[in-house]
Amino acid sequence: MSELLATAPQDSGEEELERSLRPRTLADFVGQERVKEQLAIALEAAKARGEALDHLLLAGPPGLGKTSLAQIVRNELGVGIRQVAGPALERKGDIAAILTTLEPQDVLFVDEIHRLNRAAEEILYPALEDFRLDIIVGQGPAARTLTLDLPPFTLVGATTRTGLLTTPLRDRFGLTFRLDHYTRDELASIVRRSARILGVAIDDDAALLVAARSRGTPRIANRILRRVRDVAEVRHEGAVTTAIAEEALDLLEVDDAGLEGFDRTLLRCIVEKFGGGPVGLNTLAVALDEEEDTIEDVYEPYLLQLGFLQRTPRGRTITDLGRTHLGVPPPGDSLF
Repeated sequence: MSELLATAPQDSGEEELERSLRPRTLADFVGQERVKEQLAIALEAAKARGEALDHLLLAGPPGLGKTSLAQIVRNELGVGIRQVAGPALERKGDIAAILTTLEPQDVLFVDEIHRLNRAAEEILYPALEDFRLDIIVGQGPAARTLTLDLPPFTLVGATTRTGLLTTPLRDRFGLTFRLDHYTRDELASIVRRSARILGVAIDDDAALLVAARSRGTPRIANRILRRVRDVAEVRHEGAVTTAIAEEALDLLEVDDAGLEGFDRTLLRCIVEKFGGGPVGLNTLAVALDEEEDTIEDVYEPYLLQLGFLQRTPRGRTITDLGRTHLGVPPPGDSLF
């Protein structure tokens, strides 16, 4: 218990720091230009008509700014927001309790909406279309439906797995945007902005270096920046130069391609233990002492994106690009 109490303030401080780095307006939001343009028009039209914004679905890999955009929608409209994770809404009563507390034009942000319980999802249908909540009172022949009117509101859903959304739910969103990975220059702008908020001086080349190893993801860029800042403050004068950024990245074991220690361990496991593959996911998980879902959802997507790994019907195989990155010769070749 004492350990939990000791770490709680630190965790809270880290979360507060994360929130402080998030942009608060569309003008502050870097990248995703086409999404911003369309969203700005929709927001301006909704404000001009005095209506709630159409329901909004934000899709894309983790860390690209879906939560930030939900908060920006709230700020631009000047309304309240209720935020909840999809898995937390287990019963119809959970979603009903939230819906009945919303004020006109408020934002309801549901993260991981693809994991929403089906019972909770069904009660959303009339709420999204007609701003109506249907509650069944009683059981059997004596059961009756009680209808409650809801104020117009905006549901903002965030998902990393659009394909897992049911068609009836997906069709009820008037606005659907997919967020893409960021360019190096966009990430460098985010790093420089975050450094200003943190009160850290950073060279332009150092910002570009951090950006280049951030997997096209602002969340990772900000995480690396905070660790680079720690190294700069503890071991140096506090300002972040290119040399200090390189020192911190070496300490974090983040290489030129943005791979971290476990990414390289996964690739080496396929080469050294299974001859480059193919190897089944279950076998690979046992060899790495890691959960299958974690390998498939957390580590493999970026390796697939880089072309270092392949998924085949027979299992995972490392590609020639992956071998080159590890400095391992292709099959049949020899160093001697």
